[in-house]
Amino acid sequence: MKKQFIIALAISISAFSFAQKKELRAVEKAIKDNNFSEAKAALAVVEPMLGSLDEKLMDKYNYLKGVALYAGGAGSNADIDAAIEYLNKAEDAYKSEVTQLKGDMVNKLLEKGNKAYEGKKYGAASEYFEKLYNMRQQDTVYLYYAAATAVSEPDYDRALVLYQKLKDLEYTGIEEKLYAVNVATNEKDVFPSEALRKASISAKTHMNPTNEKSDSKRGEIVKNVALIYISKGNNDKAIQAIKDARAEDPDDVNLILSEANIYYKMGDTEKFKELLEIATEKDPGNPELQYNLGVISAESDHPEEAMGYYKKAIELDPNYVNAYINSAALVLGREEALIKEMNGLGTSAADDKRYEQLRKERQDLYREAVPYLSKALEINPKSQSAATTLMNIYSVLGETDKYKAMKAKVEAMGAGQ
Repeated sequence: MKKQFIIALAISISAFSFAQKKELRAVEKAIKDNNFSEAKAALAVVEPMLGSLDEKLMDKYNYLKGVALYAGGAGSNADIDAAIEYLNKAEDAYKSEVTQLKGDMVNKLLEKGNKAYEGKKYGAASEYFEKLYNMRQQDTVYLYYAAATAVSEPDYDRALVLYQKLKDLEYTGIEEKLYAVNVATNEKDVFPSEALRKASISAKTHMNPTNEKSDSKRGEIVKNVALIYISKGNNDKAIQAIKDARAEDPDDVNLILSEANIYYKMGDTEKFKELLEIATEKDPGNPELQYNLGVISAESDHPEEAMGYYKKAIELDPNYVNAYINSAALVLGREEALIKEMNGLGTSAADDKRYEQLRKERQDLYREAVPYLSKALEINPKSQSAATTLMNIYSVLGETDKYKAMKAKVEAMGAGQ
């Protein structure tokens, strides 16, 4: 009896194994026909038998399950997450197949992520980018995209989790970019690979290759984390986040600026200005820093100091259009006191004399502002504010020809909108 039992059991196991293989072949056929629903149904039949599958069949099951869940890119987000897990289990046995399928998954997820981003569906884009990172963890830039799009959603709780991962990974986002000068345009073009750049230089369409490192994204990340904390009413955590980052790299100008912006957001303009001045000492050739110091000085009612900063910004960058416009605004800002005094004068001879003196001073202010506004309009011919202000100035000064020319320019701008 004992011998017969053993033989019967062996026959039973053989039949069970045959059934497993048969169902897995049915899954393969359904996948080949792109019938993923049928493939999932066939896999469901195999699932009660999983405990008896040998290693080879288990690898096959995991691979087919991953393929069926992915469904050629039509699977849901949850299905894709599960598909990645199953494919990871089968990767050793089906290396080339899994590599090829994951490549397709990466391309499709990137396409979906970009499409969601372009459609301003930032929450969906963030999820796609995070999935890309989970598949290709060597490409931490996808995790950065996931965090940045979560901020745009806005989903601040999710963004904080993702930013913390980036912080733990010590992500900087610094990458080396490959450039070469375009012979036709005389401008630098960026290249995706060294091979393509070499080919372009050989074809003589480009010359003078250079390599440049991109700016660190660490300051931006810390700034966003701090801003999220501020939006949650937690200023202490915001300041601590930025201080922790600066402790690691106290000379990083971007981090100094991020901390300055946090204080500005909190309404502490004195601390904002103090940090800007520190940043300026470390990066004296940066016109934007000079300009921002000018803005804060103007807002703090220190016009002469502000003008000095604007002039420095223009000195560093002669095409810094906003520095010209703000310089003109500072000059015209002195008009208010003149008008107030003019309106308060009486009708005596002395008052008339004083009125005429003030009127001349007002016209002198206008003439002082004209070069700044003219330069701004030269740099940016579409600056309607500069053109409109110039038109009004020429009208008050009685310079009819210039007024008519500027009026035509302003009207043309309005028609083009």
